[in-house]
Amino acid sequence: MKIVFAGTPEFAVPCLKAAAQHFDVACVLTQPDRPQGRKRIPAPSPVKAAAQELGIPVLQPERLRNELDALAAVGADLMVTCAYGQILTQQALDLFAMGVWNVHASLLPKYRGAAPVAAAILAGERETGVTIMRTDAGLDTGDMFLREALPIEEEDTCGTLTIKLSFLGARLLTEALARIERGDVTLTPQGEGTLCRKTVRTQIDFSRSARQVSALIRALSPAPLAYASAGGLLLNCYHARAIADGTDALPGTVLTASAKEGVIVKCAEGAVRLVEVQPAGGKRMADTAFANGGRLKRGDRFDQPAL
Repeated sequence: MKIVFAGTPEFAVPCLKAAAQHFDVACVLTQPDRPQGRKRIPAPSPVKAAAQELGIPVLQPERLRNELDALAAVGADLMVTCAYGQILTQQALDLFAMGVWNVHASLLPKYRGAAPVAAAILAGERETGVTIMRTDAGLDTGDMFLREALPIEEEDTCGTLTIKLSFLGARLLTEALARIERGDVTLTPQGEGTLCRKTVRTQIDFSRSARQVSALIRALSPAPLAYASAGGLLLNCYHARAIADGTDALPGTVLTASAKEGVIVKCAEGAVRLVEVQPAGGKRMADTAFANGGRLKRGDRFDQPAL
């Protein structure tokens, strides 16, 4: 069984390595090198870098639909997609006699689309997971094959949860490919689903509950990030923890800002500790280290987002 593997970000690397360890991955399909860093130097995707280490040929079409002949020339029986970044046309799907199979980081039919891990955290879900599905021409709408849940811990950010899901996905993919190869496949239609969109950098609204604020910060970490501003201070937030608080301070009021207790901010319900932050132009650090610099003090108030 000859396989094409299509993926781009770090999330897809464990799946690629697992597939290559147990099966014949003849080619890797990934996005073109993109400018990165302050100097905007083109750099390979994590999947391309992994493929090169494994000695697997790589294709990087800007638009796959325009280079289907090169893909067909590989002569693969099956394609695996994992956060590839391009929607496949029916013409592309028809190239593979044994189908195209997707590794998706949610418990479908919930959270189809671009940011399923962040969406699960934002929604306050207690679990998410990975679904292996047979790809159709829709957006994550194909029939499901394998599906396994994973708890969302209170300390999870989108970054930490994505890592956990990547290894779960690699294990499920290995099982799925073995079963596909021997013809042991039973599919389940999804039914009506939930669509999530790409996340964007967002100003924190402390007039929401502490749990909602904490979820926003963790869902957008490590990118594109939630931020708060107070006067001339802009603070990127990487981690937060909701805590109980019964004071009558206005939402956005700094309740503590000390090297001992960190930075705690009043919300509409409860309060949130900004566990890990980065002042604009500065380094990412613990809130206790930031508070030690004296740039925030008790009684300061963060700005509310413009309506």
